[in-house]
Amino acid sequence: MTTPGMEDHLEQIYLLSLDKGYTRVSDVAEALSVHPSSASKMAQKLGESGYIEYERYGRISLTRKGARVGQQLPDRHRLLERFLRQIGVPEQRIEREVEQLEHHFSWSTLELLRDLVHFMEADQGTATGYGRKKRLSTSDRHKDLLEQRFF
Repeated sequence: MTTPGMEDHLEQIYLLSLDKGYTRVSDVAEALSVHPSSASKMAQKLGESGYIEYERYGRISLTRKGARVGQQLPDRHRLLERFLRQIGVPEQRIEREVEQLEHHFSWSTLELLRDLVHFMEADQGTATGYGRKKRLSTSDRHKDLLEQRFF
């Protein structure tokens, strides 16, 4: 089980490792705007949990488990951004709100949200403004799908 702090660090390690296959504590600390000692402690915790291979003052590389989870974290972030755009959240608030929301959804709930976002995007433009009392214009087929899937 990961904590929000572990997830933030793991996501950064994943993103920073994409080019070279590894990163360093100093890079993670800089990306997250935390002290290197905090990033080092979290790296130790992630290593003990089997997400990364970490040598003090050395490289950080993801294990298979860490790579699998690390890949899901940016996907979750982008999904929530897409959802907030679809419901009409102003662009300048999206990043802040995603950061507040992303650690509070289960993976199974995110799969349901992914289906809803795909549906909303397929019905281009009709969901934007939904929160401002506009109705989704959908075909009967879409209504049936929504009722079966979400209600």
